[in-house]
Amino acid sequence: MVRVLATGVFDIIHLGHLHYLEESRNLGDELVVIVATDGTVRKRKHEPITPERMRLELVRGLKPVDEAVLGREGGDIYGIVEELRPDIITIGYDQPFEPERLEADLRQRGLEVKVVRLPHLDHDLDGTRKIINKVIEFHNMSKRLEKEARK
Repeated sequence: MVRVLATGVFDIIHLGHLHYLEESRNLGDELVVIVATDGTVRKRKHEPITPERMRLELVRGLKPVDEAVLGREGGDIYGIVEELRPDIITIGYDQPFEPERLEADLRQRGLEVKVVRLPHLDHDLDGTRKIINKVIEFHNMSKRLEKEARK
């Protein structure tokens, strides 16, 4: 049985997430997903839009996912990997990790894990920030149209 591990924030679920999880699942027999905690998201990216428990539940409900767990707070990003013991870790095209470095770090901990960077899904709404910007753009356009209609 080949266990694949994927990680992410999954703040606003979009096609890029689904593509990432489907491609990850295709590499093995079981897909386990680590969902970043609110604290980790704040530290590394931005203020989360949806709370960690909601994001965890959403990811658990996605078809490619066999199991989803909440990440751990603190400096040791490899502790949870040691617990889950995957055969493969997938990283998204935009995740700030180098596969070779992750493999070497895990090998030092006695884990032989293959790390695979997955390709980008080229779609106009394939990222959380793109979706947020589209909503803001739509909102601003609606406000302009309302203002013009009142004239």
